[in-house]
Amino acid sequence: MKHYNYIFTGSGLSALMTVYEMILSGEFKDKTILLIDENAKKTNDRTWCFWDEKNLFEQVVSKKCDTALFADKNFKRELILEPYQYKMVKGLDFYKLIFDELSKHLNIHFVNQKVIDFEELGNHCVVKTDTETFKCNKVFNSIFTQAQKSNDMELSVINPEKVKLQAKYPFLHQHFIGWFIQSKESVFNPNCATFMDFSVEQKGNTRFMYVLPTSKNEALIEYTLFSKDLLPKEEYETEIKNYIEKLGITNYELREKEQGNIPMTSYEFWKYNTKNIINIGSVGGWTKASTGYTFKNATKKSKALVQFLKTETDFRKFHKKDKFWFYDLLFLDVLNRRNDLGSEVFSALFKKGNPTLIFKFLDEETSLCEDLQVIWKCPKGLFIRAMFERIFKF
Repeated sequence: MKHYNYIFTGSGLSALMTVYEMILSGEFKDKTILLIDENAKKTNDRTWCFWDEKNLFEQVVSKKCDTALFADKNFKRELILEPYQYKMVKGLDFYKLIFDELSKHLNIHFVNQKVIDFEELGNHCVVKTDTETFKCNKVFNSIFTQAQKSNDMELSVINPEKVKLQAKYPFLHQHFIGWFIQSKESVFNPNCATFMDFSVEQKGNTRFMYVLPTSKNEALIEYTLFSKDLLPKEEYETEIKNYIEKLGITNYELREKEQGNIPMTSYEFWKYNTKNIINIGSVGGWTKASTGYTFKNATKKSKALVQFLKTETDFRKFHKKDKFWFYDLLFLDVLNRRNDLGSEVFSALFKKGNPTLIFKFLDEETSLCEDLQVIWKCPKGLFIRAMFERIFKF
């Protein structure tokens, strides 16, 4: 049985970022690392977008915008993002960057296999795939629906269905379908992303269009919901077609499609961590609960985890709640109870709010005084009620 210091079950965004940070730190050259994933990461299976002022992964950023549009049925506002820029990274470009770097380090290995089980046995862990079994000191897990064992005691399975069925923390989906189109008409502003357009029919949910132009006649157009239930594929695509027509486009070519479903919850995933097994990525609660944005959050969490590894050995000590966790929880409580009012909440925030401060707040980098400036813009009755109801759930 082959032994490694660290095994990553899954090689998605969080795993690749964590290994990349290990390399950059220079502190893990003497550690053997194995990544296991049934997906070889050879296709452009997703895109990530984020706002940034620090040239984060600049070498693979394929699009930047200096402004963003927010709209609902009653108003439109162009948001000046300075000092931020809104950026897009294609999945395949990111995978190539990271795997090219990993290939330069003989202590890092990748196997294209399916993980079927892993467990903690005293001071070491065992990971089983469909073809092999490996032993290691530490496991970094980013796969849902895996049972974990600690000292032969079965822990609860981290499964989205189980999370949705519990009542303490709301669970919503950020779900979407996106079309990359090329139109004959030049209708897009390449320097302005449509961050949220709530002018579409809400139909009892929080629904909006998202547009990221790459030229005057090319763009990614997504129909997105924050809600409990998913839609039939045809409904997303009908709304996209309607929006394209609304933009004045009559002749276009569909170049590519993407589809996603991101969990939005403040559920305490980290409670499933053991001394030698840590859950990372969405299964570890690394997705920003109130927005579903993942790329920037994963960058911060991976940096923090690598710093943690330099001095600590017990993964149960890694996560700490903060004020932003509670803010996200209240926001999800509001959307969970009144999903039809999501447009109202976001519109109140962006109609007169300072865009730079709002994005700084969503990046979890604001002071308490700055927090209050943002929070004060939100519909107060909805959040006061959510806060009182939340007190009785703790």
